[in-house]
Amino acid sequence: MVNEILLIPDKSDIERDSIADSWKNNGGEVIRIGKFWERPDVDSEKRLTIYGINTFSLVLAQVLGLELIEPKDELISELDFNWIKRKIEIVTIQEIKNSLFPIFIKPKTFKSSVYNDFDSFTKETKGIEQNEQIITSNIIKIESEIRAFILDNKILDMAIYEGNSNLESAREFLTDFLQNHSIDLPESYVIDLGFNRTDKWFVIEFNSSWGAGLNSCDPNKVINGIRAATINK
Repeated sequence: MVNEILLIPDKSDIERDSIADSWKNNGGEVIRIGKFWERPDVDSEKRLTIYGINTFSLVLAQVLGLELIEPKDELISELDFNWIKRKIEIVTIQEIKNSLFPIFIKPKTFKSSVYNDFDSFTKETKGIEQNEQIITSNIIKIESEIRAFILDNKILDMAIYEGNSNLESAREFLTDFLQNHSIDLPESYVIDLGFNRTDKWFVIEFNSSWGAGLNSCDPNKVINGIRAATINK
């Protein structure tokens, strides 16, 4: 990371601080940003990498003219059933009917959650455009969860962050997925896997490497994935 700068929020955070320490140990510079909506004083000759929560990262990238790569939300709905073990669809708010509940809903402008009834859903979406797209999923039991950072279709690191399960069986499932999936994933991303004794392993969701928490992954192993998620134009 020599002649490279990592930009992170100024607020202390155990996971981000560990990434910052790893970055510095590899010869890079770290700058903590408070007013991320203003252009920071950075050396334009050095390569920049952003790591932080969504609003921070997206706004700062726009200010600096950088591109952040991430998986498209709708990709999860394009996976074969054997990878996800549940029905996932892209619909609009106005297409949600009372008969669908309870259901998991992942939107862009309101809270992702399991909604138990139509009334709670309509209260949450009051005032939101009815043609806004959302991701729906029938509810699946999750007994254990694993996070993995991926770069160039290879596992940088993976770790259990909820429950107890066999990490090696998860690695076998993920390796199979990386070799055989048919969707257009970016060079760098994070994938979360779930497990239950009936369905075994399945993909929960995809996230950006620039915004995802470590969830017990080793910062020294995943730092190159985080770096690759920022494109300097």
